[in-house]
Amino acid sequence: MNVDDILQNPDEHVRFAAYLDELQQVSDPDEVDLVTRVLTDPDKTMAESAVLRHLDRRAADLHPGPAYEEWAQAMTRATIDRPFLVQRLREWSLFRAITLKLPWQPDDLLTSSNWLQLTTAAGTNTEATEILAEAGRTKRIRNTAKATLNHRKQS
Repeated sequence: MNVDDILQNPDEHVRFAAYLDELQQVSDPDEVDLVTRVLTDPDKTMAESAVLRHLDRRAADLHPGPAYEEWAQAMTRATIDRPFLVQRLREWSLFRAITLKLPWQPDDLLTSSNWLQLTTAAGTNTEATEILAEAGRTKRIRNTAKATLNHRKQS
């Protein structure tokens, strides 16, 4: 099935599932084109949701390695008119910096989304976890960070 065939289906749930399937199988050279085409769906919320799942899956796989930077730049260009998706890519880049102990700014973490703060609170960077235990946005984030730190002390 191709994107043109998917767009013919009036049921957004069917299109969503079909997009996820296409995005799961897309080859690297065709990824930007497919993401761009999915984002042309008339149901903007559904299309962004499908692309968000794809970005999260790919970023989770790629963030530890050198291929991440080029991929993130290409995906940012493909999603540039979708602020939420661009923000998620920025946050994946910050998560990558924190995880790989590259340079990052604590204020960037503290102003990030609950998603990134919670993901980081359960992560391996002690400095970031300590910051979130003290000043994470929500009680859940602060408690997760404290539990992560306590678990490390017991290990």
